[in-house]
Amino acid sequence: MVTRNMTIGIQTGLEARPVAVLVQVASQFDSSIYIESGNKRVNAKSIMGMMTLGLVSGEAVMVSADGQDEEAAIDSIEKFLSTAEQ
Repeated sequence: MVTRNMTIGIQTGLEARPVAVLVQVASQFDSSIYIESGNKRVNAKSIMGMMTLGLVSGEAVMVSADGQDEEAAIDSIEKFLSTAEQ
């Protein structure tokens, strides 16, 4: 299992469109991927789960991945979340 702290760099935060793209990115990997914010932990492959987090730009989250491609999954999620324009 790999865990990494990240900061949301998407200017609009994770509203509907960026969440849909994030779920697509996460779904490319076999690993289980979870995003934690505060006391909530959701599956990054679930649109509804991700929408419940209501993440805004600049917010810190913890991302964890577990599986054969966990390193690649974490790197891709970090690249997506840190990009200012979506």
